[in-house]
Amino acid sequence: MLELSGALLELLECGESVAVATVTRIDGSAPRTLGTAMSVDVRGAVIGSISGGCVEGAVYEACQEVLDSGVPALQEFGYTDDDAFAVGLACGGRLEVIVQRLDAAGGGAALLAELRAAAAGQPAGVVLVTRGAALGTLLTGGSDLTEVPGLGVDSARRLLAELAARIASGRSGVAVVDCEDGPIEALFVVSSVKPRMIVFGAVDFSAALANAAVLLGYRVTICDARPVFATADRFPAADEVIVEWPADYLARTDTDSRTAVVVLTHDDKFDVPLLQVALGLPLGYVGAMGSRRTHERRLDALTALVPEDVLSRLHSPIGLDIGANTPEETAVSILAEIIATRNAGSGARLSALSGPIHRAAPAHAASGI
Repeated sequence: MLELSGALLELLECGESVAVATVTRIDGSAPRTLGTAMSVDVRGAVIGSISGGCVEGAVYEACQEVLDSGVPALQEFGYTDDDAFAVGLACGGRLEVIVQRLDAAGGGAALLAELRAAAAGQPAGVVLVTRGAALGTLLTGGSDLTEVPGLGVDSARRLLAELAARIASGRSGVAVVDCEDGPIEALFVVSSVKPRMIVFGAVDFSAALANAAVLLGYRVTICDARPVFATADRFPAADEVIVEWPADYLARTDTDSRTAVVVLTHDDKFDVPLLQVALGLPLGYVGAMGSRRTHERRLDALTALVPEDVLSRLHSPIGLDIGANTPEETAVSILAEIIATRNAGSGARLSALSGPIHRAAPAHAASGI
């Protein structure tokens, strides 16, 4: 739902109603993730997609029914052995979807505030009850807890405490929370601040990487100690360009477990102290460019400075083997490794693997890097 925040705000602030279908459960292979949403307005216009086209027609009809009735609906889509031609997912997975009607009066100022925060790239979150008498109930941090349909005040408080923790960590997902009304299953949809990518080295590879990383939702910083190369004009896609000694900048700037640090200078006087700092921080990814000879020399220097188990976190030479040569191809190689690291992917060809193509991300990586 929060991924559609801008479009939903425009409708709700004009006093219109809209039906929103939200993915609350995924079994097997499915093309989208928990919390993905699609909406239909009173004119029949569609915003978003929940399955890449597999079940959109059926979800569209469900949204129109909920717009008319106002009653939330829980629906399931997927192929079965008994009815291979039923509405389902071509990829063979199964989706559970809750459809609900939203309007400014029903959601109130609290919902609008969360949508505005998400649209502005700020932390935001909503709770959607996915089972029981309170099915479809929507909660946000500013909700009036004395007027929550189907939930007692204490239950609502516990759900919001879980939401606050998930907003802080950037983790969406379904959870069962013990409440005064009994265990309540709910979907917690979180929108967090963009993860950072800090690229060290003002080189042509950095420009290509910044261009591609922005498309993946990163806030990109380019840092280099050489002012003649580190200019905003050379890196228009970057959110900021910093002229500072790399190790000093990384030691003082804000980072977290989603931050990706990419070292493209391949100059020992920069790289060794920088990587020593980077490997001492709880970052999501640390990678360094260079030949195998450069990598071995770098390891020799770092071995005396960094414990062996920590040094194993370094991705060097950086990237996956896709035969990359140009800066743009190298950017794809680097980003592929970052995504594989975040999702615990193998980096192997899908044709050489068995099992579901779309897997749930590991819990430690739910917020992304």
